[in-house]
Amino acid sequence: MSHMKEDYYEILGLSKGASANEIKKAYRKKAIEFHPDKNPGDKEAETNFKKAAEAYEVLSDPQKKSQYDQFGHSAFESGGFGGGGMNMDDIFSQFGDIFGSAFGGGGFSGFGQSQPKSKGGNLRIRVQLSIKEVAHGVEKKIKVRRKVQAEGVSYDTCRTCEGKGQVMRVTNTILGRMQSASTCPKCNGSGQIISNRPAGSDANGMVEQEEAVSIKIPAGVEEGMQLKVTGKGNEAIGNGISGDLLVLIEESTDDNFVREGNHLHFDLYISIAEAALGVSKEINLLEGKVRIKLESGIQSGKTLRLRGKGVPDLNGYGNGDLLVHVNVWTPKTLNKEQKQFFQKMLEDENFTPNPDKSDKSFFEKVKDMFA
Repeated sequence: MSHMKEDYYEILGLSKGASANEIKKAYRKKAIEFHPDKNPGDKEAETNFKKAAEAYEVLSDPQKKSQYDQFGHSAFESGGFGGGGMNMDDIFSQFGDIFGSAFGGGGFSGFGQSQPKSKGGNLRIRVQLSIKEVAHGVEKKIKVRRKVQAEGVSYDTCRTCEGKGQVMRVTNTILGRMQSASTCPKCNGSGQIISNRPAGSDANGMVEQEEAVSIKIPAGVEEGMQLKVTGKGNEAIGNGISGDLLVLIEESTDDNFVREGNHLHFDLYISIAEAALGVSKEINLLEGKVRIKLESGIQSGKTLRLRGKGVPDLNGYGNGDLLVHVNVWTPKTLNKEQKQFFQKMLEDENFTPNPDKSDKSFFEKVKDMFA
């Protein structure tokens, strides 16, 4: 019955106004999802595969699509497609070109083409940077031991795969003759085999060699980032492409600054007297110095923001800020005269804590820092 059949647009996940290109893309997506090669023995996937083909057979034909849009499934009840009469062979023979190189078989396989050149293995190293090197960028020269082709080594094209790196296999299935590809067992996918191996080289004609590699590290990199130096990994056999050198960034701890993204944090300690009277302090920056003035009565925990004095952004969006955290240092020991002074101050109202709204609590400061 027509009212029991699923809507063709819904089967392909489309709206009724879909274009021909959208219909083709949607069918290819569904067909690959439910393809028998991808779902061996799965009857439900096979059913969905046939449904998608049925929907595409109608919606890809302008005349049938027009009839379906106007009359629905009833347009095909008296004959024509609509009854799901296509078998797998019909589907592959009629729509095989839709799959491109997604699957083998049926005359539309993408296999058999020349494989890309083989590539040597990547190498990984760690490079530790100071906060100043992070801020300014740096060029490092690192000694790397990499495999290179030995002098005098030579290679021939693999006869098993004819240099493609893959071998083809044809099998008979219920869907017909299917092609599949696998890595060539003779050359391990390189497409070449060694014909002359110099003494001292390994089975692939390689020897280890130490090389000084110059690595340009841009300003603003962060801990855990990985940079790539193309072609400075191990060489490939034959005329393949050298692997890459992968550089993992590590940041060393700094005695003065703590990094948070592009911002820097700095703890400035002042005495009780300096806090009470006010003071001018000189601070070392990553480059140069700056003098800041602290007003009398400044409270411990006050944070001063020096804009643009942090680490530059890796993508060129300016510098972060330097956050100066003021800490009032309380002496751990007092002499007799000092004790007498502070004992008198215990009764002085001016020394009694009396924060106003501008003196934020610790939790408010933390909230502002991460806002």
